[in-house]
Amino acid sequence: MQDERKRTSEGCTRRDFIKFALTTTVAGMTIPFAHAQGKERLRVGVIACGGRGTGAALDAAAADPAVEIYALGDLFKDRVDGCLNHLKERLKERCNVTPERCFTGFDNYKGVIESGVDIVILAAPPGFRPVHFRAAVEAGKHVFMEKPVAVCPAGARVMLKYSEISEQKKLTVVAGTQRRHDFGYRETIQRLHDGAIGDIVAGYCYWNQGGLWAVERRPEWTDAEWQIRNWLYFTWLSGDHIVEQHIHNIDIINWVLKSHPEKAMGVGGRQARTAPVYGHIYDHFAIEFEYPNGVRVLSMCRQIDGCPGRVTEYVVGTKGVSYPSGWFKNYDGQEWRYTGQRPNPYVQEWVHLIQSVRGTGPYVNEARQVTESTLAAIMGRMAAYTGQEVTWDFVLNRSRENYLERVENLKEFGPMPVDPVAIPGKTRLI
Repeated sequence: MQDERKRTSEGCTRRDFIKFALTTTVAGMTIPFAHAQGKERLRVGVIACGGRGTGAALDAAAADPAVEIYALGDLFKDRVDGCLNHLKERLKERCNVTPERCFTGFDNYKGVIESGVDIVILAAPPGFRPVHFRAAVEAGKHVFMEKPVAVCPAGARVMLKYSEISEQKKLTVVAGTQRRHDFGYRETIQRLHDGAIGDIVAGYCYWNQGGLWAVERRPEWTDAEWQIRNWLYFTWLSGDHIVEQHIHNIDIINWVLKSHPEKAMGVGGRQARTAPVYGHIYDHFAIEFEYPNGVRVLSMCRQIDGCPGRVTEYVVGTKGVSYPSGWFKNYDGQEWRYTGQRPNPYVQEWVHLIQSVRGTGPYVNEARQVTESTLAAIMGRMAAYTGQEVTWDFVLNRSRENYLERVENLKEFGPMPVDPVAIPGKTRLI
């Protein structure tokens, strides 16, 4: 996932989290993070060395002093060099990357996986995730992978297949849905599951913010290289922002409801970001998801400057209402708010990952749940792009949409026309 460089309504950015990756603030005090027990060395390899890959490497090091960054890979040498310099500056001797363990080109991920690492970080544009996850699981590696984990139904099916294989191999898999590791979310949602506000009958989730970064094309870049460097704005690489970013909020709703949606209908469009640098994706979506028992959830996301921000989730029950991040109130006026410690969840997910790998904590494998949340977001995008009602059965079993094929056939930088902007009512549901 790309480093969100503009501040959201949650009041912090990924850059803030990375900056403070080695400490957290609780009740006004700065304290060191707790780390997983054990002293044996854990070698971590990074596949894709942009802001998120570099940040995840720092989070891993913050979680356990025995972690060392051992190998780096990226399509582009400038990304590997920039990541290596930053990690050596921040981690000193714990960045044990040699020139022989720096890999570039389309097969860079194979070099990292085969370098002798214990854990791989998968942080390439999401269109590449199924290819990289498949290779990591086949090699028996534990995985930290950024969300989303696919951009189309074909990719999601690969992820579901290899999530099952990863479980059979008892591999630890943690996804970048860090709210799952946030203490406030965990306690609140457990209380909701225990009936704190009764049966959930409706929900709302939002990621509304301003625009993100964009990379202008350089004359020396081919179509493919520019699109990959500017990957947010091409569905075959990012899935569009409902998949790439709003998956966080959709994942919380799935967690609260213990299910994925059964169908989706929605709208979306491209009004503010129409320049060529913004590729062909939308800048706003509004989706109605229908979950089992007829529970409906409004999902809204927007990336347009000059508009109010809102990044949150809200659910309505038969006995009360809740922000799953740490608050609920019953209709009789009783109110509860989470007041416990709240370590940096970007580091805490690594604490849980390492405890699982070492066997000092519960076994963790999030591959299936993050794939289901990814597929739910894809279903919403397809509904908005086409104007049709889209069912879970269709996207899971019958859709022929396949961006994965494009990724698998990409062996060199060359021509690649920009896909047309989707037009509801004209763009076909396939």
